[in-house]
Amino acid sequence: MARRLNNEGSIGSILNEIIQVNKLQGGIDEVAVKEAWKNLMGNGVNTYTKNILLKGSTLYVELSSAVLREELSYGKHKIIKMINEELQREVLKEVVLR
Repeated sequence: MARRLNNEGSIGSILNEIIQVNKLQGGIDEVAVKEAWKNLMGNGVNTYTKNILLKGSTLYVELSSAVLREELSYGKHKIIKMINEELQREVLKEVVLR
């Protein structure tokens, strides 16, 4: 049974409580990570990006270019750091390029 939220508090705290009660954080994180990838990687990488999936703290990125996949594999730690900084919290711990 849904519990009634407290009517007193800031909008931010009420929204955070709604997100926690309804377990929406995973979906919000997935959308935020996809947007961060698009913004940070630019048009060159986005052209070859076929699919982006967030499972837990692992980001799976499907690329259509083997050369680009190899080049990005050298900078996985930098990608993780950039996306986490963009989101202002630690969402990613690993990136898997396919």
